[in-house]
Amino acid sequence: MATTSAGPPLSPSSNEPSDRLRAELERLCDEAIRQKGLAHRRADFWVKVDIALGFPAALLAGVSGAAGLASADARIPAALMALVAAGCAAGAGFLRGDSRRVANKRARQAWASVEAAARMKLAKDRVVPEDLGEVLECRQVALAAYEGDDS
Repeated sequence: MATTSAGPPLSPSSNEPSDRLRAELERLCDEAIRQKGLAHRRADFWVKVDIALGFPAALLAGVSGAAGLASADARIPAALMALVAAGCAAGAGFLRGDSRRVANKRARQAWASVEAAARMKLAKDRVVPEDLGEVLECRQVALAAYEGDDS
């Protein structure tokens, strides 16, 4: 006697609104993960730039001052070191690495919030359009974090 099996259960159509909402939430979660990592790397980069320009500027300024006061023969090298120190300090001020670091840290936290919100919505059995709207609002806050808006 042969039995017929029903086969695997049919999956719901991927065109269902709930499936599309879930797919969009997954896309937003993936975007948040990528942007969070990017903001983290940028914050690290700006810390290094700030140190690479600020420390030599301070060191050269001190050494050139001491060399200039030590003897008359050391005034030319001291003046050159002072110019290099001024260039490093001006470069650090122009690039504003400290404020860029803070902006990227703020953005990293905002993207982590987007990821958490998307994961919380995805954990629900049924996703509704309001869920997607809330995550999109979090995304707008994360995008504004780079400009320093305190939304």
